[in-house]
Amino acid sequence: MRFFTVLGIIFYAVMIIVIGVALIVFALNLLLPVDINNLLTFAQSSHNSRVVIGLSGVLLILISFSFAQIILGKFQREKTIAFTTSSGQVTISLSAVEDLIRRLAGIIPEVKELRPNVVANKKGIIVQMRVVLRSEANIPELTSRLQDITKSKIQEVLGVDEQIIIRIHVAKIAHDEKDGRRKKDFEKEDRSTIPFSGYGRI
Repeated sequence: MRFFTVLGIIFYAVMIIVIGVALIVFALNLLLPVDINNLLTFAQSSHNSRVVIGLSGVLLILISFSFAQIILGKFQREKTIAFTTSSGQVTISLSAVEDLIRRLAGIIPEVKELRPNVVANKKGIIVQMRVVLRSEANIPELTSRLQDITKSKIQEVLGVDEQIIIRIHVAKIAHDEKDGRRKKDFEKEDRSTIPFSGYGRI
């Protein structure tokens, strides 16, 4: 199967190159109208040449259709996770898995924002998370805990034995609003204890 796929790719590339070269030749006017007419007359005059041209067209259409099915099928497989139970096959949308992971932001208080992107391929389930942390977060400890929680949650809900790879990208460390309010309150209290703090210099 792989041999025919490689052969089809080579044939498809050669045909596209031939068409591209022909367009360039026509654009640069390298062939005279008489030469083009003679070439078309020769192609139509011989029975064998017409058969070869017709078969090439049919083969090009079949290969294009096969490639479209392969690409669309691969795209569809990457958008779902499939496994088989005793009653039949089950497919789960990757967007549903992303919603499941997104809820972890409410469980872990140090995570202010979490944006997951889940991909399923031959290597397993790959989870890429873009997170915004609060200022008091311990990044090594938190990311390790987030990876463990995410992995166990996926295994618990989906019940899959595939490898789960979790990659975390800390996009921002946000300033906690509570800390800002505490700092402002502290500055107000500090100014209120200073004598004559409300008077300016004359």
